[in-house]
Amino acid sequence: MKKVAFHTLGCKVNQYETQAMSELFEKAGYEVVSDSEIADVYVINTCTVTNIGDKKSRQFIRRAKRNSPDSIIAVVGCYSQTASEEVAEIEGVNIVMGTSERNKIVEYVEDCLPTGKINTVDDIMKVKDFEEMSVQEIKGKTRAVLKIQEGCNQYCSYCIIPYARGPIRSRRKHDIISEVETLVNNGFKEVILTGIHVASYGKDLNKNDALLEVLREVNDIDGLSRIRLSSLEPTLFTADFLNGLSKLEKICQHFHLSLQSGSDKILQKMNRRYTTDEYRQIVKGIRKVYPDIALTTDIIVGFPGESDDDFETTYLFVKEIEFSDIHVFKFSPRKGTPAAEFTQQVDGIKKHKRSEKLIELGEKMKLHYLEQFIGREKEVLFETISKEYPDHVEGLTNNYIKVLLNSKKIHEGEIRKVTLQEIIGEYMVGSIINDN
Repeated sequence: MKKVAFHTLGCKVNQYETQAMSELFEKAGYEVVSDSEIADVYVINTCTVTNIGDKKSRQFIRRAKRNSPDSIIAVVGCYSQTASEEVAEIEGVNIVMGTSERNKIVEYVEDCLPTGKINTVDDIMKVKDFEEMSVQEIKGKTRAVLKIQEGCNQYCSYCIIPYARGPIRSRRKHDIISEVETLVNNGFKEVILTGIHVASYGKDLNKNDALLEVLREVNDIDGLSRIRLSSLEPTLFTADFLNGLSKLEKICQHFHLSLQSGSDKILQKMNRRYTTDEYRQIVKGIRKVYPDIALTTDIIVGFPGESDDDFETTYLFVKEIEFSDIHVFKFSPRKGTPAAEFTQQVDGIKKHKRSEKLIELGEKMKLHYLEQFIGREKEVLFETISKEYPDHVEGLTNNYIKVLLNSKKIHEGEIRKVTLQEIIGEYMVGSIINDN
């Protein structure tokens, strides 16, 4: 039996696509092994959001070829799509595939010799249909990631992804429902609906309420307990959308609501489609419907032209909104994006200081959010034995609080009501209610 190993960088969409490709190889008779093992085929699913992603991809390609000189190296994903010739020139690479036709990867691998070269990358802007790559079984997890959308039409000035993923394409509702039903039958209690720009779901079909329609049907599936949504644009949350969402009891009370900057001047330079006041009103609307909501976000510091005053404005806005967690990124110019050519680039020392200040604020806000739940009861989906605290099982509330429980009576995939008692690091420790 031939062996195939996967190395995945980047987002949940990449993780989903790796799982789908893994199943294709298994159906063809391959054994899937760890990326640290000797294999006949290595598939590197790349990310190109930052230069670091490109660098990590190149490092793994070279390591895989050193470990197994006769192996086939297939490089797929966003880095391949945006720099196919560059990837093809890396010593050891046999197959270069972009962000389409991944469902043919086994065929390309079996047609290729260890000394051969295949480059299938084509113009992604010409691709108009969603590439169906379903996942039937996810090993060792209780929450399943499910891709419902591809592509992005936003063209934020700093982002390479629209060029790597192409225009928006929505997955057929029937295929989404079918895959959720399969996952539920395999024991999954929670699905995470993801995509490159989930808020755009259905717009290519000229249906403004298509996402809500899908959520309603997923919500009606027997045996499913939770629906979690991946990163969302704030402008998705219109009064009508929120009203519809509030009627779906399985929606998790955790939204990752993209912000990027708290300065209107910088938001405009980033080509974001909202102002801070609009964002503020959207958050107020969400919290009116979901008082316990966990709101997380991304912030970019050091964007070209971001002055000390702009950063301070961002800092104060983030503090005002009171997120439950923030992810802070230092601006990294991406070749091929407008922002890479902007003047007034911010020096690295300033970026670092701004990043540290925001990270510190984020830690305080996270602690403040958790403190509100001491003594309260929440349902927890337990997932696995904790690596950090081996005597405890680890799980998540629907508002994304990580919970530890010192009990051997809990099984993976079980949902139990728990009293949250204290905070340890990023976790809350709980005790089972009515545990006999």
